[in-house]
Amino acid sequence: MATTGRARVRAPELVGRGGWLNTGDVSPTLAGLRGRFVLLDFWTFCCINCLHVLDELRPLEEAYADELTIIGVHSPKFVHEAEHEAVVAAVERYGVHHPVIDDPDLTTWQNYAVRAWPTLTLVDPEGYVVAQFSGEGHAHALAAILDELIPVHETKGTLRRGDGPYVPPEPEPTTLRFPGKVVALPGGTFLVSDSGNHSLVELADDLETVVRRIGTGERGLADGGPGEARFNEPQGLTLLPPELREPAGYDVLVADTVNHVLRGVRLADGQVTTVAGTGRPWMQGDLEPGSLSSPWDVVWSPRDETVVVAMAGIHQLWRFDPVAGIVAPLAGTTNEGLVDGKLGEAWFAQTSGLTVGGDGVVWLADSETSALRCLRDGVVETAVGTGLFDFGFRDGPAGQALLQHPLGVTALPDGSVAVSDTYNNAVRRYDPATGEVSTLATGLREPSGAVVDGEHLVVVESAAHRLTRVPLGSAATASGSAHRTQRPVLDVAPGEVELVVVFDPPPGQKLDERYGPATRLTVSSTPGTLLAGGEGRDTALTRRLVVEPSGDGDGSGVLHVAAMAASCDDGGENAACHIHQQDWGIPVRLVDGGTARIELVLSGG
Repeated sequence: MATTGRARVRAPELVGRGGWLNTGDVSPTLAGLRGRFVLLDFWTFCCINCLHVLDELRPLEEAYADELTIIGVHSPKFVHEAEHEAVVAAVERYGVHHPVIDDPDLTTWQNYAVRAWPTLTLVDPEGYVVAQFSGEGHAHALAAILDELIPVHETKGTLRRGDGPYVPPEPEPTTLRFPGKVVALPGGTFLVSDSGNHSLVELADDLETVVRRIGTGERGLADGGPGEARFNEPQGLTLLPPELREPAGYDVLVADTVNHVLRGVRLADGQVTTVAGTGRPWMQGDLEPGSLSSPWDVVWSPRDETVVVAMAGIHQLWRFDPVAGIVAPLAGTTNEGLVDGKLGEAWFAQTSGLTVGGDGVVWLADSETSALRCLRDGVVETAVGTGLFDFGFRDGPAGQALLQHPLGVTALPDGSVAVSDTYNNAVRRYDPATGEVSTLATGLREPSGAVVDGEHLVVVESAAHRLTRVPLGSAATASGSAHRTQRPVLDVAPGEVELVVVFDPPPGQKLDERYGPATRLTVSSTPGTLLAGGEGRDTALTRRLVVEPSGDGDGSGVLHVAAMAASCDDGGENAACHIHQQDWGIPVRLVDGGTARIELVLSGG
């Protein structure tokens, strides 16, 4: 932190082959920003934790506008995210109101020794790094550091107040803006979550004529009629069965993603009601009941007589009773990854799409593992996909087929499943009867959801701001590509390795040990044989690992590290308390002469 007394490190200049966004024709430099605090937000637009941080930073950006410039450093995980136009779209889609440098080669990422999305690095007015944070939940810590250092630099004469280099782009008017999901209504119309316009839109059968809009179009959380209600980037929609609509008091359930709540919509008059969630995200160690975390999709499961909720923010599936209003975990541990098994033992990775087949099986798009998975007879199974870092665009047997960050799934009448293969700009089809993956259509722009309409599939082309009909009998050809996330691999020495997670409480705070240990560290690996010792969960942030080559002698894999720390203001009985958390997936290679120490920064200087 700013008060640790460590050696001062000059912040490297910002480099990005993709250039700058939100700056007009200007290319800012750290040297040119000297005199202001600069907060670098290393993010990628697929990452739900990065999206959480964008929202955490909005109040900070407003409160310290006179002294602080936030700069997003876009550092892609997927091939699609390295395309400049996709970054441009994402910056608008997620309401990024500060300069962004597009760094498709991860040059600045490596210059700052970043190891995870998201990472925040604070640079002082003299150009030195004063703090770094990984994960989410750090806005209060940044505010504490700024409150401590602004007077220091004001006294020294090194602080320059004024406007930053942000230049808003010209908005492009369209009826829909980055729509998310769609559901067919009984009267033959379609209800669309118009995510970029923070509202719902009912469209006629021609997919263009607006029947009505529900919501003001402004970010917010407000109940009421169509002209009063507010949403915040809504996504998933599901129509309740007829017998439940009257006792529930609404017809359509909406995953209001960035508000972290579920909303009910009564179709007769467009009345919107909040039915679950507190409006704040659930985090590890949360003692307040009822909080949700970025619900991305919802679907009614007749077999289970419940709504299944894709809780993308914490890598779980939850269940929701629309009449009783009760919400609870259904499957997943909150660890991010691809692990099959019983509901309470499975790992998910940002599940973003749900559908139920005619046989009652719940299918899901697990976006961060580029996987198609299902819940069958109380067990989670994977049909397509291998892990967090492998993806591509390839048809064929399910064990060889590849997807790229799919966001939607749709059960088809013949028992197969359509996959909105978002980052491949395609719709794919998986047939459980044959175990084959094929391609229905290509050339779509970031499809994110679909619904069956007779002999067609009505597809949400999110980045094209429209709905498109695709014949169910159509066919296309996948490119046959395979990719792996291009992150720097850490060379690690075989044998004993010391893992250290650095956490320094922010200024004016201390570890919160009122309810037991204030920290927690969970470690695992892919493959599981990579770790011969040190896996599991404990409270210390230091761990002795034993790593060894897997059985096939490959010597490579991924270390999965999840850390959590609780701190509270050093101000007595009623002090505010905070949770800091981050997951790291670290690609490693075992080589003689590699490092025997891995240091990760959750919060430090």
